[in-house]
Amino acid sequence: MLILSHDVFNERSGTVIAVALTSQRPRAGFPLTLESNATGLPKESWIKISQIRTLSVERIGRPLARASDEEVARVVEGLNEILGG
Repeated sequence: MLILSHDVFNERSGTVIAVALTSQRPRAGFPLTLESNATGLPKESWIKISQIRTLSVERIGRPLARASDEEVARVVEGLNEILGG
């Protein structure tokens, strides 16, 4: 999962807003998926922008990697395209 929500939101709400990650090469490109450039991921990975969800912070494990600000901005751009914003 790539967590998009801010730490303050996560702490106060007890939830995170996240999008799914996969190591399966996708058939669809941007804005539905985006190749991740996050360092520290164990495999080549893609962000499934169309699979957004809210999860309890209790379900989140330790961080494996950190996405750059530019990558997060690209995910938000994809969400805006999908939602028509």
